[in-house]
Amino acid sequence: MSADRIDEEQTETLLVPTSDSLASIKVFPLIPSLKRDVVRDIDTALTWDQLTASDINFAIVRPLVFKYARLENLAVVYACFVVRSHFLSEAEDNLAYSGVLLSRASLCEILAMKLLGTFASSPLRVATVLTASWNPLAGAPDEIVNDVKNMVGDDGMYDPQCALEMAIATESKAFLASPLVQSVVNDIYAGRMVFSMTSNRSVLADNYKPKSIEVYDVRKAPFLDHYRLRVPKYGAILEFLNFALLLTTFLLCLSKKDMDFMNGFEFVFIIFAAAFALEEYTASKEHGWTIYIANLWNVFDSSFIVIFLVYLGYRIKGLTQNDPNASDFAFDVLACGACILFPRLAFFAVSNNVIVLALRAMIADFLFFIAIAAICFSGLLFTLHNLAADSGRWSVKSIAWLMVQIWFGNTYLSFAQAESFHPLFGPVLMTMFAALSNTLLLTILISILSNTFARIDANAKQEYLFQYAITTIEGVKDTLFSYQPPFNLLAFIVLWPLSFVLSPRALHSTNVFLIKVTSFPQLIVIAIYERYLAQGQKWREASAEKAHNIYASLSRRVKHMPILDFLGSSSMDVHEAIFDVELRDEVDLFGDSDVEDLPVPMEPTSAPTPPTIRTTKSHEHLPSASTNDPRQPLLRPSGSRTPSDSNQIRRTTSLSLSPHKASRRRTRSAISPISPTSSPRLSPRPRNAPLPTITPSSTGEIPSLGPRSPLGRLFGAKRDSTISTAATMEAGMKRVEALMDEVRMLPVNKLKDEMKELQDRQARIENLLLMLTRGMRNDTGPHSTIRHDTL
Repeated sequence: MSADRIDEEQTETLLVPTSDSLASIKVFPLIPSLKRDVVRDIDTALTWDQLTASDINFAIVRPLVFKYARLENLAVVYACFVVRSHFLSEAEDNLAYSGVLLSRASLCEILAMKLLGTFASSPLRVATVLTASWNPLAGAPDEIVNDVKNMVGDDGMYDPQCALEMAIATESKAFLASPLVQSVVNDIYAGRMVFSMTSNRSVLADNYKPKSIEVYDVRKAPFLDHYRLRVPKYGAILEFLNFALLLTTFLLCLSKKDMDFMNGFEFVFIIFAAAFALEEYTASKEHGWTIYIANLWNVFDSSFIVIFLVYLGYRIKGLTQNDPNASDFAFDVLACGACILFPRLAFFAVSNNVIVLALRAMIADFLFFIAIAAICFSGLLFTLHNLAADSGRWSVKSIAWLMVQIWFGNTYLSFAQAESFHPLFGPVLMTMFAALSNTLLLTILISILSNTFARIDANAKQEYLFQYAITTIEGVKDTLFSYQPPFNLLAFIVLWPLSFVLSPRALHSTNVFLIKVTSFPQLIVIAIYERYLAQGQKWREASAEKAHNIYASLSRRVKHMPILDFLGSSSMDVHEAIFDVELRDEVDLFGDSDVEDLPVPMEPTSAPTPPTIRTTKSHEHLPSASTNDPRQPLLRPSGSRTPSDSNQIRRTTSLSLSPHKASRRRTRSAISPISPTSSPRLSPRPRNAPLPTITPSSTGEIPSLGPRSPLGRLFGAKRDSTISTAATMEAGMKRVEALMDEVRMLPVNKLKDEMKELQDRQARIENLLLMLTRGMRNDTGPHSTIRHDTL
């Protein structure tokens, strides 16, 4: 291991806060202070664009960020979301001031994003800020703790959460979609950063060895590392396999159903479905219903669990009471579960599609609208039932079914059956219902669903990253998540009673042993993948290199076959290869000479010899040339530079089907600020092109390159000297103008311009603050005083 690598690991270790230091951080004093500052600065309703504008950012956001960044408190981001949750709850209760309260909640989210950037010097510090569990009463006085205890009781006193969980609970989608947060979420999802949270609400909590977040090193980790089962990337693959196995047992159960007794296929399905229900129950209990139901897939899973429980109840009733009708109805209910399992399994491949993201919101709006419509037309149902009570023809069920048919388009039924209810009121009521349902309410429903889809489509990136963050944070907390169904039933049956009698250490040892025994094949596959496939990628690189060599050995006619043409190189290969070659020499395209270094204009008696330009045919390969040949310089854009260590310029990953492109390794290019030593030229004035060799005279006469006339030969000497003197004076004037340009571009002048710009900006901010606070002072006249308490 190199010395730089050792120093980097030691630095990262020192930057990671210890558990004792995290426990000593005071969280509670931040909460009332943030609330007081936000309430003081925001007293009017502002949109997100207004809050992120430059004037509000300079006048309100930046002072608050500088104020709380000086504390260097790792819990400040968590405190911002606690205050945001308070403003959101207040906005739901007080609709008159909901605009101002929502603006304050948005400001808390913006402050969280800005304050998180103050910890960006170390990735581990950012990850600690986001994933450390904080107690909101840490650092609170005793009287405050007692008051909170009297309000919420002993059970709700200690409920630590991390900043990521609070951001999900408050639906801070802009914060979760920010690059800094997503870098941490990606590392956690891929398993590059590992940690374990303290579980207090889980069904089976194992808090003996809580691990703070750290960078995972496969060289130091054990071969069978049970913590790798909590990596969300591997958890997603295992979840897909579990769903496929559950669907297989589901199909076998329905195809081999027996009304009289429970066969083996049905028994296996019940075990897998019960294990799946236990897994979803532990997830909802651990994370809370708010975070659990925010995930789109958990809505589908909960619906299937409800169907399974209804099936199981009727099936037990049919077997115990020898009721074939109950068993038949149980299988009919179970068959409805296919409407959820089939799309749930297919959604693994299209989880980031905007239609899938909008599906949950649109279904929620549709169900809410249908519930409102059912309540509105319940009175009509009661009226029609009473009007038709004497005839005995219509029951409540038949009338409801008739109304549903009319609702979904069968309008002619309303006119055909209207008189059967009442000869006078029947046609009137059914006509009104048909008009309202098919014209007014359906139009409103389509408008609501269109607006919902348009809103999600406009923020599709944030919606997907929001779901991505939920999936990531769900996979790293509960102990039973480490067991794959149906072994989580075994773990619950064995460990839950032992948790009351065993010590935390003995319970932890038993838990680890059971995880390694029940998940031994999965741990072996993960260990082999991380050590031989994910890190070195030697097998994939060797196979890609062999495929490219085989393709290169083919003839041109074979390469251009329709079957193999899409595998070969094209013009895009050449374009991308230009940016991957190493620049061994640097030659300026426009030259480094300044205006003052230009030669004096020459006589127009001879023209300079143009340089030799070599051309290359479009279908030929580029010829190899020596870099020392002055006639073939390497060209580069003006202002670019090559580092002294001649590092290769790389790009990020590129998707291609070509074996040549697949074998090419890409790295991320770093952009460093320009230093004085990186360029041989320090003048801020841009480089100018050389002046032409033929300079026209000041008299406007067009010079001639042919033989002179007799008058020209007579006065040629005096004329040439006059032209030369005029050209020299003109060149001197240009030098003076260039020097004046450099004087105007000196830092002193720039500083004056910047000071003037800051003064103008301050004047605009003061006017804005006066306008914002004019309503509070009930003042409409001119102001003579300026408010400085927030600047």
